Amino acid sequence: MKRLNGRLASCQRAISTLDEILRMPVNVIVRDASIQRFEYSFESLWKLLRAYLDQHEGIVCHSPKRCFREALTAGLLSVKEAETCLIMTDDRNLTSHTYIEAIAEAIYRKLPSYQEVMNRLRANIQVRIEQE
Repeated sequence: MKRLNGRLASCQRAISTLDEILRMPVNVIVRDASIQRFEYSFESLWKLLRAYLDQHEGIVCHSPKRCFREALTAGLLSVKEAETCLIMTDDRNLTSHTYIEAIAEAIYRKLPSYQEVMNRLRANIQVRIEQE
C-alpha cells in the first residue's frame, strides 16, 4: 500500500507539471515542453494504474492499452474516457519515436483533454484506495 501511495503522489506531481505548463502562453518551447511533460505524466499514470489493478483488482496487465481497457471494466473510466486513453497511448508513442512538426502541433492541441482524463483517472484511483 505504501508503494502504491508513493506512485499516486508521484503521478499527481507529474500531472501538476502538465497542468502548470498548459496555462502558459503558447510558443514552440512551451509546446515542446508540454509534450515532454505529457510523456512523463502518461508514464506515471499508466504505471500507477497497472499497480492499482494488480494490487486491488487482481488484474495483471503489461501494456498501457490493456490497463486502460481493464480500467473501463473495473469502472475507473467511462467508455469515452477509455477511448481517449487509447488514442492518448497512440499519441504518446508518436511523440517518443519521431518528431514531425505537424504531429507535435496536433498532439499539443489534444493535451488539455488528455490532462482532464488523466486527472479524473488518478482521482478515481485515489478514491478507491482511500475506500479500502
